[in-house]
Amino acid sequence: MSEIRLYVTSTEKGAAEILDILSEVFGEEDFAIATTEVDEKRDIWEASVYMMAEDEDMVRERVAEGLRHAFPDAVIEREVIPDVDWIAKSLEGLKPVRAGRFLVHGSHDRDKVRVNDLAIEIEAGQAFGTGHHGTTAGCLEMIEQVVRARPVRNALDLGTGSGVLAIAVHKLKPVPVLATDIDPVAVRVAKENVRSNGIASGISLETAPGFHSPAFDRHGPFDLIIANILARPLIKMAPQLVAHLAPGGSVILSGILAEQRWKVLAAYSGVRLSHIRTIWRNGWVTIHLRKD
Repeated sequence: MSEIRLYVTSTEKGAAEILDILSEVFGEEDFAIATTEVDEKRDIWEASVYMMAEDEDMVRERVAEGLRHAFPDAVIEREVIPDVDWIAKSLEGLKPVRAGRFLVHGSHDRDKVRVNDLAIEIEAGQAFGTGHHGTTAGCLEMIEQVVRARPVRNALDLGTGSGVLAIAVHKLKPVPVLATDIDPVAVRVAKENVRSNGIASGISLETAPGFHSPAFDRHGPFDLIIANILARPLIKMAPQLVAHLAPGGSVILSGILAEQRWKVLAAYSGVRLSHIRTIWRNGWVTIHLRKD
């Protein structure tokens, strides 16, 4: 069955606002939402939502309704995604990514690993999170700083995607890590990546559509929670996320556009987390907060 991309063309600011609206419309449902820069000089961006062909009519109707007030003139365009592993294809020419001591690389770049590197081998697959995106790289850098500076006995990687962040925590410190995702395909891919990185135990991977899943109570509370998702869901889940955080625990949040930073900080200040540091990468931010 074909995959469909519905998209709206706008400016960078407009695309960010549309991304917020679509995140609110679809919440934690299994639809990928993204923004893409088309032409930097002319400030042309696209905000997209991806779905299988059978869901197209329903998704189009919800997108149109969601944009009706803020973007009444928005034109929803359509693209059929060819049945090609575009992630694998795009990674063929990508170089390894360094973030702190971490090196995220494919099998074809094993010779780039240095003696003191914490190497994470991630092949192109169906799940997001190869290390090349600014949010993932920002999380890797922040994980190294937090794990080395604070006691961590139990960690959660919420919305794990490829599993790269769970693997990073475990490589830094062999503590139990729960890695969850709403997408069972992502969980399967993450399991493969965990095995290929030589981790036989210590990382539990589960499909969990929300905090009502019993997995969080079974494995928590957590000294470290990492959530690389999107600003809207992060804001909505703040009370539930903090409820699973141990006293003195740290939270690393990403998937946040720079202009959304203050909204996220306000939401987590409201549940009594203190802001420690922000990392800025390519228009995205990664935030470290702590429960005092």
